[in-house]
Amino acid sequence: MTTHDSTTTRYVEGFSVFERLRQEMSTMRKSEQKVAKLVLESPADILGSTMVAVAEAAGVSEPTVMRFALRLGYDGFQAFKLDLAKVLALGVPVTYSGIEAGDSVEIMAQKVFDHTISSLDRARKTYDAAALALAVDHLVAATSVTFIGFGASSIIAQDAEQKSGLFGVPCSAPTDAHQQFMAASMCEPGSVFFIISNTGNTEIVLEVAELARRYGATVIGLTGGQTPLVPYCDVALIAKTYEDTEVFTPTVSRLAGLVVIDILATAVAAKLGTHHLDRVRTMKRELGRFRAGKTVT
Repeated sequence: MTTHDSTTTRYVEGFSVFERLRQEMSTMRKSEQKVAKLVLESPADILGSTMVAVAEAAGVSEPTVMRFALRLGYDGFQAFKLDLAKVLALGVPVTYSGIEAGDSVEIMAQKVFDHTISSLDRARKTYDAAALALAVDHLVAATSVTFIGFGASSIIAQDAEQKSGLFGVPCSAPTDAHQQFMAASMCEPGSVFFIISNTGNTEIVLEVAELARRYGATVIGLTGGQTPLVPYCDVALIAKTYEDTEVFTPTVSRLAGLVVIDILATAVAAKLGTHHLDRVRTMKRELGRFRAGKTVT
């Protein structure tokens, strides 16, 4: 946490300038809102501008520009510009450089790429390393892993099941709610239920998590923030992205989830040791022969 005087805001490190603008816009003075509007309309122009130039362009005083930067939690105008430069280097999230009806396909493609890259960078900057390590420990010790997800989250669960060879234990990803309830009802201590839900408020998901935990399973959750799923989890993995589903349905939360699964599968395989890695290499080699249509001997 970073804290300034009473005129400023408190923020979590890793949140970008655009998130802070969204949080603080409604509480800003009208003069500060003029600076905010200028930043949102022409963020790249701000990087090469002095505080004097920004004040003139926004039609406000220099102290107003400084108050604007302080309100967002920065130590000054230069610190604000530095963070802005980092965000622009990754691309402005599409929620702020919004897709418009008149955009060409090329412009839309650039905005979607920008949004995706920025979102993955946000997930990378804000993940909890200790929670990730604890999840790996539970997965290494697991006797079986059941991946649970509905809708878009089901895609992540299916991908995780595909990596069962890396996890080294029986893995499943039932898609039917009844199958999920049966699996949770029959689980035992030593098993892991890996619950995936970006919103974390799907009632069926919460019921499956509660049921699995009641019967002794370790529950690991993968979700988009401090959602209702978190209290049901022994370990909660938070993958924060810029998700805006009001009109469009971007895939960024799924991409972040897939990356987390890749990290876990890689880390588990490595911790299981040389013998397991040799088995994985053999499996990959045999799979390659199968794909090529060659007889396995």
